[in-house]
Formats: sequence, C-alpha cells, structure tokens
Amino acid sequence: MKITDYEKVTQLLANNVLLVDGDGGTKTILARDLLAALVAVSSSQDYLAKMNVSQLTQVSSVSATDRLMVSAADGNKGITVNDAFWGILDAVISVEQRRNIFRGKNLGTALTTAQKAQIRAGTFKGFFIGDYWSIGDRIWRIVDINYWLNSGDTSCTTPHLVIMPDAALYNAKMNETNITTGGYVGSLMYTANLANAKTLVNSAFGSTNILTHREYLTNAVTNGYPSAGAWYDSTVELPNEIMMYGSLVFTPAGDGSFVPNRYTIDKTQLALMKMYPRFINPGRYWYWLRDVVSSARFAYVSGGGAPACDGASGSGGVRPVFGLVG
Repeated sequence: MKITDYEKVTQLLANNVLLVDGDGGTKTILARDLLAALVAVSSSQDYLAKMNVSQLTQVSSVSATDRLMVSAADGNKGITVNDAFWGILDAVISVEQRRNIFRGKNLGTALTTAQKAQIRAGTFKGFFIGDYWSIGDRIWRIVDINYWLNSGDTSCTTPHLVIMPDAALYNAKMNETNITTGGYVGSLMYTANLANAKTLVNSAFGSTNILTHREYLTNAVTNGYPSAGAWYDSTVELPNEIMMYGSLVFTPAGDGSFVPNRYTIDKTQLALMKMYPRFINPGRYWYWLRDVVSSARFAYVSGGGAPACDGASGSGGVRPVFGLVG
C-alpha cells in the first residue's frame, strides 16, 4: 500500500502517532514531540531567522498581563509585559532617574536581607518612589532616595531610602501650652513626644537599619521668629514645610532689619510629594511640621491638604520622616 493511498488529514492531534524511518529502522513519534525534535536538530538561529513575524496576528496595544518570550542563559522563559517593563527599568536606569519614577509596589512585610544589600550598595535595584512595606497595620512608603547625601556639618555618605508612614502614627502636642520657646529642639514634641515614633520605626525596621545623620534644627525663638539653631544627630524627625510643599509657607521671613534663622539641609521637596501631591496628605488628617511660625504656633499640614499653623498645645498627628539603610 502506497503512502499516497492513505486518507489525508490537514491537522494533527497531540497523541497522533507518526512513522519515522532511519538507520535504526522504522519507529514512531507522537505529534506533540515532533516539533520539539525538529527544533532540536536545527539551530535556533536558523529557526528564528525563517520565522516571518509579519505573518503573525498584529496587535496595537498590550495589557499588563500579556506575556513576552525572553531568551535567558538557562533557556527560553515567559515574562509579563508589566514585569518586563519594570525589569528593564530596574536593570538600566541610574539612581538619579530612579527617584523620579513612581511605581507604588508592595515590597513585602519586612525589610529583607536582599533588600538591605541593594540599599547598602547604593544601587537601589528593586526600589522606586512610592514602593512600600506593609508591616503590621501600617504602610511605610519610600518618599525619596539619598535625600541627605553630602549634607550636614559632617557629610552624610551612607546610601539611604527616605521613608514616611502613610498615616500619622499617633497624636501628640508640640508643647503643653501655646509657646514655641526653644524652637523645635526645645519643644515637648522633640524632647518626649517623638519617643514613641522612634520605638515604632525601630520595631518595624530594626534600629541598626535607621540612618543617623546630622540635621540643623531651630533651638531658639525671639519675638516669634526662629532666631538660632545648631547641628544635632538625627534619626527620626518631624518633616518641615519645604519637604512637603517645596517652599516655606507660614515660617516667618525677615522684616528688613531682623533675619530669622531659617537654615536647613531639608531644602527641597521630597520626590514623592513633588510627583504625587496627594501623598502630602493621603488620609485627610492633620499632622505637625517642625517649623516655628510665631511665639505660639508651629506649622502643620491640614486635613484638607492646605498649609496651616496652630497653637502648640493642639494634639495633632505625628507623621515622621527617617532614612533607611542596609
């Protein structure tokens, strides 16, 4: 019987059996194994070179879950469009570019050894602005990268991420009464009420992973103006107006004869607040800033997101800022 005498088919099923004749005699092979066998006996270069991609169904858009093929060292693999996009960025962009891209990815429930290694190396692979850890019932979000680098009377040289919680950790007063004597450093907030924030930060990330750097902070007020300051070791602080808004708002300026003490190394808006202003106040609650406004008031971010100020005895949110190291 000739092979041309058999009934002809136009398609194969995976379990169809085909005959193969060779030096070892006539044998069988399943249809599902045939394609892999054919590819194996030809070079990948020849196989791909003969593929006419233009004959494939063309698309004009992709979804995040569509899959692409990647030729890896250990074979061809699939990757989603979303993972490919962020993977390419993560592999090629600089630290400076990285701090200008918002992602907002959940980084897990704890700072890992691998994550610490990337921070310590200063490469920050795996991190973008807006990424966050969900630890306990709190969101701890990356708001900037290397913000304090090369700043301070002793230069900060340690690579670091800058972190803030999405919500105030608790409420506290700047002072028991409406005074700003001693500025931020002389306030009850600085001397006592920030202690719980430091405990919560250390509990979430470990005290050895919190950046210690030098900050210039106000320590005197004259006639309602911040009038003096000094350098202090800093770990966890209230942010200032500039970090939130990009400029001073209620902090008093000079009157032509008196020059207030407004020196600060926190002189630019945090990257997250610049790119995505809703994170200035993501939860419509008010929280304290450290800027002295008058002899009775400190600055704060209002529940509606507007810059504001209030008497120091008000009980407002404590939403601190700190550096995370490896």
